[in-house]
Amino acid sequence: MVTFVYDGTFEGLLTAIFDAYFRRSFPDELVRIGEVLPMFSDEVHDVVTDDAKSSRVWNAVTKKLSKGAVSAVTTSFLCEVKEYDITLFRFLCKTINSPAGIETDFSDQDVIEVLKMYRRVNGEAHRVLQFMRLQKAADGTYFGLMEPIYNVMPMAVSHFVDRFSTMSFLLYDKRRGFGFYYDGNNVTRVTMPDTLQHIVTGKLSKEMMDSDEMLFQKLWRTYFKAIAIKERSNPRKQRQDMPVRFWKYMTEKNG
Repeated sequence: MVTFVYDGTFEGLLTAIFDAYFRRSFPDELVRIGEVLPMFSDEVHDVVTDDAKSSRVWNAVTKKLSKGAVSAVTTSFLCEVKEYDITLFRFLCKTINSPAGIETDFSDQDVIEVLKMYRRVNGEAHRVLQFMRLQKAADGTYFGLMEPIYNVMPMAVSHFVDRFSTMSFLLYDKRRGFGFYYDGNNVTRVTMPDTLQHIVTGKLSKEMMDSDEMLFQKLWRTYFKAIAIKERSNPRKQRQDMPVRFWKYMTEKNG
């Protein structure tokens, strides 16, 4: 069994593909640095991420994929599911080997798996857009925190920049311990101590809030209750459309 170990980045994955063709040895397993190696590995190759190598591979791949398929590849990689790495590796190798690409070959299991993962990750990104609730801090910065299943905050932040281009805000992924701060001009990736109260709870303390924030939250909860039709209440449908795991960070479901 041949095992490749790489750094977990997309560029690292592309470099692994370059190394496989250069070595004429393709991995049975693709493992990220820090993960346990398979028990029966006969050969282990450590991949050193190289921008030149990854660019060559990416150029070869994109020549054979539609824009939609390119998006599916980059989006699905954000799943962070370790078993998926080798699937995407095989898909990209098959794309390179195929005269015209394989994205529409739905008899190929790797094609099916890439499409499934793309839909899952893209769906999670849309849920972040739907259920993110921003709180205004005393300094005018808006704060929002979530724990998405997949690493979709990089996808979501561009939407918020487009929609709230004149505001400063901080979107934070508690599960992964990082976020993005937008100052009205530039986006910066930031990390914060996980012991901070607003990171632990996802809610700003009264001292940190803007003077009108509590009022706006109360108005939003009142509106949410007012538009609900008691006779048509369907908790099962609500949980289906609005997963319970998001509720603790949603203004209308708290207080």
